[in-house]
Amino acid sequence: MRSHCKRTSGVNSVEADRGKVRLRPPRNVLDQRVVGWWRLQGTLFWASPVLVLALLGLLIPPARFWLLMPAAVFAVLGLVWVIAMPLWWFKVHRWEVTETAVYTRSGFFWQEWRVAPMSRIQTVDTLRGPLQQLFKLATVTVTTASARGAVKIRGLDHELAASLAEQLTETTQATPGDAT
Repeated sequence: MRSHCKRTSGVNSVEADRGKVRLRPPRNVLDQRVVGWWRLQGTLFWASPVLVLALLGLLIPPARFWLLMPAAVFAVLGLVWVIAMPLWWFKVHRWEVTETAVYTRSGFFWQEWRVAPMSRIQTVDTLRGPLQQLFKLATVTVTTASARGAVKIRGLDHELAASLAEQLTETTQATPGDAT
């Protein structure tokens, strides 16, 4: 599995090697194809109101200006979002699995760092929606007893995600604890 993972430099994982579980930056970046997946999602999200407003603006001449103006604003905002946000997210989102825990970092303005100790993992799932299948990506969901909910690693290569789910299942079975 390590051959599929890109690692960032300068991050210390000494804590995991000593058996401690501490909140720290995860090392692995997501698959590069996630940028395209996020861009397609953004395009679909922003295109819907633009198309509706533009169609109504063309069909209702007295309200044309008041419908086409917001359509143009949404189109410009959407274009900026589709170009910039996926690149920013790609720089922020990280993940890592060690022998002791699963680490993730996600978010945009509010960045979330999560760690799920192996002894707390209850289930491991993979998900491939239609758009993810188009980009050959998958999401690994690690469910724990935490009130914050599951830890999700989005935008992994689908084969890496399957391998990771298998590895996590084997590791959690070998880890003592009742996952509660």
